[in-house]
Amino acid sequence: MRAGDELAPLEVAITRTLIVAGAVASRDYQDVHHDPEAARAKGSPDIFMNILTTNGLVGRFITDHFGPTAVLRRVAIRLGVPNRPGDTMVLRGTVEEVDGDTAVVRVTGENGIGRHVTGTVTVTVPVLVPVPGTGEEAR
Repeated sequence: MRAGDELAPLEVAITRTLIVAGAVASRDYQDVHHDPEAARAKGSPDIFMNILTTNGLVGRFITDHFGPTAVLRRVAIRLGVPNRPGDTMVLRGTVEEVDGDTAVVRVTGENGIGRHVTGTVTVTVPVLVPVPGTGEEAR
């Protein structure tokens, strides 16, 4: 990994199920994440994704790219426009800096109405080396 490397984009279909399941899994029972009528009463055209689900999708984006040994050290995101049912969010990332086996990746996610998320993720990707005579790897 080198500074300037771009990660392959990840397209995420924003479904009603994803929004509600993410809210429930993160124990975020705010009605705007599961009740369309309540969301409309509060000025939104429909339910929308919570920040914890977005955070999880950003983490998945990074670990999908760097592999199962990747360790997320820091995730710092800021939300923009909401993710609503029926849209698609495209996550993109660029490696900004590398120090040994640790990188800082700038991440953005956009949907049909604009930028949903921006942030940085610090990730460590341990170098695995073969252990002689065992067929196994060690760090």
